[in-house]
Amino acid sequence: MPQIVLVYPQIPPNTGNVARTCAATGTQLHLVGPLGFEISDRYLKRAGLDYWPYVNFTYHNNFEEFQIYHQQLGGRLIGFSTRGKSNYTKLQYQSTDWLLFGSETNGLPQEVLDYCTATTYIPMAQPKVRSLNLSVSAALGLFEARRQLGDLG
Repeated sequence: MPQIVLVYPQIPPNTGNVARTCAATGTQLHLVGPLGFEISDRYLKRAGLDYWPYVNFTYHNNFEEFQIYHQQLGGRLIGFSTRGKSNYTKLQYQSTDWLLFGSETNGLPQEVLDYCTATTYIPMAQPKVRSLNLSVSAALGLFEARRQLGDLG
């Protein structure tokens, strides 16, 4: 099953909403710091509601720490970005993929995108709208991967 990785998230409710999606789907969540909030932030807990006990998540202090962790386990890193190279629905997902999403204000930094195996984007019909909300993007990416892998139950 693909895993979700939030790199430098800044807004607690977005992370809480992604955590809720991960709890509902049994998806591993990785948070890569520095974060724009405290893990104990009440907004984070509020957005995740009472689902936090069902979230399997790992906190990594920085991207270098995450890289070491990832290298031990393997799998492709798929970076979601407005600068991605392919439409997220055209990518052929694998069960060992890691789906990376950047901060709400800056997205994934170039050095993270350069480290990714592949980069992908979610198309926007309105050119003046750069991107969707982080939690919406993560849900779209995860559910497309699960759909392709036949894992929608």
